[in-house]
Amino acid sequence: MTEEAKKPFRQSMAEWRQFIYNPSSGEFLGRTAKSWGLILLFYLVFYGFLAALFTFTMWVMLQTLSSDIPKYRDRISSPGLMISPKPDTALEFYFNKSDAQSYAEYVSTLRKFLESYDDSKQSQNINCTAGRIFDQNDVAVKKACRFNLSELGQCSGKEDKTFGYSKGTPCVLVKVNRIIGLKPEGEPHIQCTSKEEGMVQINYFPPEGLIDLMYFPYYGKRLHAHYLQPLVAVQLAINSNSTKEEVTIECKILGSPNLKNEDDRDKFLGRIAFKVQMTE
Repeated sequence: MTEEAKKPFRQSMAEWRQFIYNPSSGEFLGRTAKSWGLILLFYLVFYGFLAALFTFTMWVMLQTLSSDIPKYRDRISSPGLMISPKPDTALEFYFNKSDAQSYAEYVSTLRKFLESYDDSKQSQNINCTAGRIFDQNDVAVKKACRFNLSELGQCSGKEDKTFGYSKGTPCVLVKVNRIIGLKPEGEPHIQCTSKEEGMVQINYFPPEGLIDLMYFPYYGKRLHAHYLQPLVAVQLAINSNSTKEEVTIECKILGSPNLKNEDDRDKFLGRIAFKVQMTE
């Protein structure tokens, strides 16, 4: 029988059975119980040490972080602007003032958005001193300033349940994004312009689009649980001769030297643009 000759099947199976368990030596897969025990003990200690080291490292890192305020906040120094309602089609409003169904979603979105600003939801908020930064660094529980819906005038939804859409004077709410610790300087306000002159008249609520300093700074969601962002309502009185034409509106935050509104890399930094097309 040559070396190249194959072993009988029965002999191969017997050798495999003996490798799996050898009754004469008590070996299992080529090792004794003692050998397997030492190997398992080694890996148990080894991986236990790695787990303990990882846990300790994470614990040390977490001691340097605050559960209330992010440690690094230098990447966003100036807030962006957002609007409500926010159309599904790339910030473009299309509606027919004679067709309630065409603007029903906008009205519904505004009502839902303003629910948190209702007086019944602001029972824990307080009346603050207008025109002054509301510092609360020495207070553990931060108070939130009350925002009265009456500040939004004709865009509050109280007098006109359709927020002006049925009259061809649609309302859009502009808000400043939250940034922890931000303290605007000067007199920040929202100013909107139309790229098409003479097609729309713009009114602001509060007057002149003022953003009161008393709503700053913001201390974070955990510390400032009931905080509400100040809103500016922009009401667009579209010229009757401009119906069926698209009007482009750009809103910027002005009046504060430490708030930016021009950045080619971020089109929402301190500004926002949207389009409105109304038919009758």
